[in-house]
Amino acid sequence: MPSGVRYWTVMDDAVRVVEAPDRFLSETRLARGRAETTTKAYAEGLSLFLRWCDRTGRDWRTAARDMGLFMIWLGWTSGNGGQRRTVVPGPGARPVRGDGRINKVLTAVRMFLVHAVVNKEAPAWVLEQVYELGDDRDLPVEARGESGGLRYRLRARHRLQEPESEVDRASDEEVVAMFRSCRSARDRLTLLLLARVGLRPGQTAGLHRSDLHLMADSRSLGCDIEGAHVHVVRRQNENNAWSKSKKSWVMPVDFLVVRAFDLYAVERHAVLEAGGSDFLLVNLFRPPFGAPVSAEAIGEPCESLSARAGLGRRVTPRMCRHAMASNVVDSGGTLDEVQALLGQKHPESSRPYLHPGRERLRNAVERVPSPRLAFGEDGAR
Repeated sequence: MPSGVRYWTVMDDAVRVVEAPDRFLSETRLARGRAETTTKAYAEGLSLFLRWCDRTGRDWRTAARDMGLFMIWLGWTSGNGGQRRTVVPGPGARPVRGDGRINKVLTAVRMFLVHAVVNKEAPAWVLEQVYELGDDRDLPVEARGESGGLRYRLRARHRLQEPESEVDRASDEEVVAMFRSCRSARDRLTLLLLARVGLRPGQTAGLHRSDLHLMADSRSLGCDIEGAHVHVVRRQNENNAWSKSKKSWVMPVDFLVVRAFDLYAVERHAVLEAGGSDFLLVNLFRPPFGAPVSAEAIGEPCESLSARAGLGRRVTPRMCRHAMASNVVDSGGTLDEVQALLGQKHPESSRPYLHPGRERLRNAVERVPSPRLAFGEDGAR
């Protein structure tokens, strides 16, 4: 875009922008403020939908009536570029795409079709093909909204049942073992930013040195926030590292993070001296030296450290983030505190990150008073 903001779009075989999805993706990226990763996922889903329509001779405006066939196509045909690969269902055959991936594609297609209906590019009946439409007239008065107006409800018609998969937290023992297995100050700082600060990979790779205010008094830096802290800022980065949260927020950090940064600064200066970019984490051990690391590269140390520490499983950056949130609660923190520390919009958004430790569960049971008045010493009435 002229402003420098980038978004993903869909192009045809002649490398021409396809207008309808382009308008939807542009509005999603600019008007709704969605992250680049979101528009990328939507663009990939829409390209599959339009490719299916083209190969089966369907008009995308009315193809919603055959959404079930599109789901079958997604499961068993790759549709990647010009190399079409079809898997025949049968014993031992594995679908090309899993249920989770298919659901993500369907979400993008539904939003695109709703946008098309609203903008008069597709007939209104398309909504009934992709959603079950209902209103609140069948609900009790107490369950209706306070406005008194008629409220409509939408439920996706086409959605596969995904198996529940919980993300486990990294244990303190695992984080310590990984920390001791680090061979560079940069890896130690990266691990602490994930497990002690709770940053996502994109937020970690997107940090600039100017985002870290590690002195007790930061007024000389034009910041009136007391104590060591990190500013997590959503910005356009050359390494395509993005903060998923739309807002910027301040994350307090402790002495361990400050000390790790000091050691990393010495290591970085020994390699680059005063050179390198303003990004915090840069390449020190392979070219291009001084260039910012990518968000994808943040997960590499976790994988190698998990193996080097002999953990028996791979501890991911997301598991480190879950560990940070759970440790805050295990130490007496509240849900709204976790929300603020993780940069979440609503307190309920932080609940999936909480994994109570065994000791906290034991303490919760022991806090319940025993009904000594109802039972004798031997447990009998």
